[in-house]
Amino acid sequence: MDEQHGRRGRFRGGAFPCRRGGAWQGHPWPWDGAHAPWGQGWGGQGERPPRFTGAGEGESGRLPWASTVLLTVFVLVGTAFAARQQPERVPLDLLGRLPLIVGGALLLIRHRHPVVAVAGVSAAVLGYLAGGYAYGPVFLLVAVACFAAIAAGHRKAAWWAVGLLWLGHLLIGHWLYRWLPPPGDHAAPWGQELVISAFVLALCAGAELARVRREQWARRGAERAAAERRRRDEERLRIARELHDVLAHSLSVINVQAGMGLALLDTDPEQARSALTTVKAASKEALGEVRQVLDTLRTPGDAPRAPAPGLDRLSELAEQAASAGLAVEIRRTGTPAPLPPGADLAAFRIVQEALTNVVRHSGARTATVRVGYAAGRLDLLVDDPGPATGGDAGGSGNGLVGMGERAAGLGGTIEAGPLPDGGFRVRAALPLTTEETP
Repeated sequence: MDEQHGRRGRFRGGAFPCRRGGAWQGHPWPWDGAHAPWGQGWGGQGERPPRFTGAGEGESGRLPWASTVLLTVFVLVGTAFAARQQPERVPLDLLGRLPLIVGGALLLIRHRHPVVAVAGVSAAVLGYLAGGYAYGPVFLLVAVACFAAIAAGHRKAAWWAVGLLWLGHLLIGHWLYRWLPPPGDHAAPWGQELVISAFVLALCAGAELARVRREQWARRGAERAAAERRRRDEERLRIARELHDVLAHSLSVINVQAGMGLALLDTDPEQARSALTTVKAASKEALGEVRQVLDTLRTPGDAPRAPAPGLDRLSELAEQAASAGLAVEIRRTGTPAPLPPGADLAAFRIVQEALTNVVRHSGARTATVRVGYAAGRLDLLVDDPGPATGGDAGGSGNGLVGMGERAAGLGGTIEAGPLPDGGFRVRAALPLTTEETP
């Protein structure tokens, strides 16, 4: 109901704040800047993909004590059992258990500081191997640290840490073993190195796959959340347009008739009674339409109790305008055909808003509405001869913006501007073959 500042202008469908590329112009996407679910932008230049927290770290940021303790105990017990099966290796003593305990302790920070964790665990495991102790589940510590680092987006750090561990093991097994315990050790068989290499590659590949899948899940979740927000925004905008069109038209009629009733109350009581009757009818109709719009808020998804207005109610618009002192002539060209519900409602609201602006902002006592049916298109034309009664004649602001949004939502265009003789014209073209958008 607010009107545009300044004089009349010309409007086209592309000039209104419509959706572009699936987003409302000026509306922040959920992953832009501070709106991102993970606290920073993602997808732009120089930005990182989202971090993922593991199962042990909740929203409160607590350390994953339970999983770390269980894994450390399993590694200690499993290594002690493996040491009994490998008598040629150095017996597992306190010095041999120390790297295992340090590596397990470093896993506590694998979510907060994944780079430190994977580097420290790799160094601890390398120290364990340099001590000549038995092979066993010690590599599980590296696997968990590497997985956490890659999942957190620190791929290079994880690959470097695991690669250096593998290289260190290669040097120990084929060169440094001469100077390291156990005494009299010999070079490791190359078949064993192939198994370890395959394990390292499988570990990193599995972590990469998990990272990609998690990023896909996060992206889909963000897209679903963004789509839901867009749907809510579009629904709020649709309801705002409906309320504006209903209230602007009805209140304009009520205002004119109430003023007439007050002016004629003493001199012509019968005419004043007629004006008040019109006020009552217009307010009743407005209340009914507002109630229908509000019902959609209380029970979203339910079918409306009354059909949405369409061009079949143009005669009612003409009668309401006549009660406000505006004679409306309706002309139809072409062969009338059933219209899609969205196009029918949009056409009705555009004509309604145009006539409301004539009543409020024009000195004309007549207006012409032309409805043209063409192949796959509906043409609307609303003319008033003028003259304008003020600098904002012809209406604008939310009224004309709402017209443009309705037309653009259907892929159509709308033009509104003054005529050379001082009148005002609203022209709309609505395609009937394109998919309607909410």
